[in-house]
Amino acid sequence: MRSPHDFRNGESPLSRDRTHFHSTVAAQKLRRFNSLILLLRLASFSFSLASAVFMLTNSRGSGSPHWYDFDAFRFVFVANAIVAVYSVFEMGTGVWEFSRETTLWPEAFQVWFDFGHDQVFSYLLLSAGSAAAALARTMRGGDTCTANKAFCLQSDVAIGLGFAAFLFLAFSSCFSGFRVACFLITGSRFHL
Repeated sequence: MRSPHDFRNGESPLSRDRTHFHSTVAAQKLRRFNSLILLLRLASFSFSLASAVFMLTNSRGSGSPHWYDFDAFRFVFVANAIVAVYSVFEMGTGVWEFSRETTLWPEAFQVWFDFGHDQVFSYLLLSAGSAAAALARTMRGGDTCTANKAFCLQSDVAIGLGFAAFLFLAFSSCFSGFRVACFLITGSRFHL
């Protein structure tokens, strides 16, 4: 017989004998949900990295304008680089959760971390893309795009890729919000 000191975290002798039942349907739904989030994070990473690379390589020589001469284009580069790094980290935690069936950090911290950062970085991408789109439109009305069409075209591509990264991160944020809502209602990140 065990003494009361052998049990941890308020366990009783009866609580150790309970087995948790998870149906195969619930496990499949959980895997599908995690796979979808991982796919959205992969897409967000791909588009934000491509946007950052397109903006970084947008220089045509000494007579052409450079991306770093414009604040909005620097904002697009930095925002997309930050989101690419964040997406790699989140893909790593997603793979960890997928393979080990547990979160990297305590569940309460993990759901709020994912949701908060998805929200912040989504708005960061949206504001960077909006600022750069306004600048690109202004440049298109002036002489810059007449003389340097390739510079303006590559800037437009980088801005478009940044908006695509925003969309995928926003969808990921919706799923993170679902996890937060489930956690607040049931105490678990899934309603299953």
